[in-house]
Amino acid sequence: MKKDIPDDVKEKVLDIVERFNRENSRRADCYYTARFQGKYLYLDRSDYGNIGPICRLKYTGKMDDWRFAIFKWSSERYNPEERMFPGSELVDGTIEGAMKAGLQAYPV
Repeated sequence: MKKDIPDDVKEKVLDIVERFNRENSRRADCYYTARFQGKYLYLDRSDYGNIGPICRLKYTGKMDDWRFAIFKWSSERYNPEERMFPGSELVDGTIEGAMKAGLQAYPV
């Protein structure tokens, strides 16, 4: 497995996030942002100007097989074992599924 997310994958991720925001955000001040660190993609969301963590995805080498971890505000950590949250059924290994699940777990 690769250690870092390749640049071409990062470009694809940014395109996916931009398209998702365009198609799913009803407000200009509510949108997802992507951060990259090593093998991780962090999806944060701006809600009315406040940016906060939603989830972390671990790159496995495939665009449709990211490993999901929800951000838990109660512990202020990402938890890859947590499966009991609103929207968990939408987690399908894709970036879009992660963002859809985030909208359910943390509604705007």
